[in-house]
Amino acid sequence: MKDKTICLLLAIIFSCLPGLGQEHITKDYINQLFQETSNWGRWGSDDEKGTLNLITENQKKAAAKLVKDGVSISLAFDLDKSQGPLNPTPMKHDLQIVEFAGDTWAVDSYSINYHGYAFSHIDALCHLIYQDKMYNGYSKQQLESTGSKKLGIQNMKEGIFSRGVLVDIPEMKGVPYLEPETAILAEDLEAWEKKTGISIGVGDVLLIRTGRHARESAMGPWNYTESAAGLHPSVVKWLRDRDVAVLGSDGASERYPSGLQQSQSPIHFLVIYGLGMPILDNLDLESLARYARAHNRYEFLFIAAPLRVEGGTGSPLNPIATF
Repeated sequence: MKDKTICLLLAIIFSCLPGLGQEHITKDYINQLFQETSNWGRWGSDDEKGTLNLITENQKKAAAKLVKDGVSISLAFDLDKSQGPLNPTPMKHDLQIVEFAGDTWAVDSYSINYHGYAFSHIDALCHLIYQDKMYNGYSKQQLESTGSKKLGIQNMKEGIFSRGVLVDIPEMKGVPYLEPETAILAEDLEAWEKKTGISIGVGDVLLIRTGRHARESAMGPWNYTESAAGLHPSVVKWLRDRDVAVLGSDGASERYPSGLQQSQSPIHFLVIYGLGMPILDNLDLESLARYARAHNRYEFLFIAAPLRVEGGTGSPLNPIATF
């Protein structure tokens, strides 16, 4: 009874802390965070790369030195061809056998609407518009049916090559997965740093495991879009202070419900629109977590190369972690 009383008191105290309870996630609060963390103009008024500017040649060379075992792990799921609640427009794959120049060939075409919650993908900096603007103040008039004239995915054509860091929040908490609606705070990230001895910093690719897919395997599917563990918006200040280059997770990085009536995606707003930071959605972090746990290694070389689509709002992606 005593333990239950203490837990209840802690819950009440926690909910009263400024900015941590859902009741404090207001439009004004999010706008204030944007003003405090915005990278607009930081790399010039014509910048289209955002936080990828933080991945320098020296950081790439340092990341390459992390390869010791020669073991590579894919962080993407197979492209889903089956329709489901989270995949209303599955990938279309059409294979044909054709005769050409005296030989027989198997050829195919792909059609995919990859944004959402089913496909592993990267968001470009033109993916989110607010008050008719995109990152760095570019007008939404840059967006055309044939692609965006600014901030398109082709700006990442050299790929992402940097140190990756896995933050396994369920492991730190001693659970197989986080329950939906759990808020991940900066304090959690710092507790993970203390546990592993790894300091997250400039130019890093930060991958946060919530255990979304472990929970689905154990409990079955649920309405992820209405109830999911994810980052509290206050974490964006921490990302800005640490100068992280890329954010990724096994979900959308958002906590659902967000607590913000106007938007379910305050993290995407603050990170893509404000920081100019690419987001990696729906990654497979389970194999990565198992290897990292078994070898007590949570930093690795991270490589990802988006498709070079002029003006694209993102790209399907197969990121690779190499130890």
